[in-house]
Amino acid sequence: MDKTKRAWVHLGMIRAIGPIRLKALLGLFRSPERILKASSEELMKAKGISASVAAKIVAQRDEAPVDQEIGSIEKNNVTIITIDDAAYPYLLKNIYDPPFILYVKGALIPEDILSVAIVGTRNPTVYGKEQAEKFGYELSMAGITVVSGFARGIDTAAHKGAIKAGGRTIAVLGSGFDHIYPPENERLFDEVCARGAVISEYPMCMGPLRQNFPLRNRIISGLSRGVCVVEAGTRSGALITAAFARDEGREVFSLPGRVDSANSRGTLSLIQEGAKLVQGVQDIIDELGGVSSSNGDSFLKMAAPPVALEGDEQKIFECLGESQVHIDDIDEQVRIGINKVAHSLVRLQLRGLVKELPGKKYIRVSCR
Repeated sequence: MDKTKRAWVHLGMIRAIGPIRLKALLGLFRSPERILKASSEELMKAKGISASVAAKIVAQRDEAPVDQEIGSIEKNNVTIITIDDAAYPYLLKNIYDPPFILYVKGALIPEDILSVAIVGTRNPTVYGKEQAEKFGYELSMAGITVVSGFARGIDTAAHKGAIKAGGRTIAVLGSGFDHIYPPENERLFDEVCARGAVISEYPMCMGPLRQNFPLRNRIISGLSRGVCVVEAGTRSGALITAAFARDEGREVFSLPGRVDSANSRGTLSLIQEGAKLVQGVQDIIDELGGVSSSNGDSFLKMAAPPVALEGDEQKIFECLGESQVHIDDIDEQVRIGINKVAHSLVRLQLRGLVKELPGKKYIRVSCR
């Protein structure tokens, strides 16, 4: 591991430095190496760094078992991605307080920009578990990466649905990789790594502390263009994820449930507050195809840079125009099979380039 990456890992072990404080420190010192060499007095020159905070930073910096951490990272084949790296997820980088270091096992790819999070209670009903797996499966079949928090219940079902479809899924941990939680998901952990990625902002040795999980939720929403809540009580952490999504201008979807069920109180309240009621995956696809954030910046612009059209998607886009074209006619022109045509059309809808009309007809939304 090179010196700069090692310095980032070292900074990540200093719990007194969060994303906001790091911004201030980098603004002053310009590099992680210089932050690590700074004295308490020098650290205090950064905005928001008081004498007590500076003292904590110095103490934690000197006590951090960096060699042990590096050894664990290398032993477990974990990749370190910093906020300065080109591989850092584009959508996550655009939230208010992105983590400055990500521990990754598996692989993050540019196509993950078409991601939807599925979250909910750890104690779902049979209906909730079935729907989470169904939505995970169908989103994955549509070529969308499924993001969730690896927790028991809804999260686990969503990951399993995506894996069953043979698609991509990303799990965000509330602990370090030395403490996979919950322990019964050890096999699922390996499957997610093989079909996508498991990520954490926490050092390898960090346990699953209660206070980690609310912060973890901002990463789940930050990686996603929308968050779908499937069963959540009034105190569910899934509502925190939905709140992060709303604050960042991401779309919030909610699956309705029984009005007399405690597991539906959170999802129903989200609908009352303006979340999009969804009955199926197509509702999510339709909404994200033309969604704009609350501050007026189009997600189409945000999603465009990392992924260019190529192959089947480019062929299909070229055969569309201002006139409606039936899916069968598209298939006749590109000759790749109706299933591949349908799959590519969904991805084009999510990028806001194509709109589906009644009768399985399609039309261009914008010109490249």
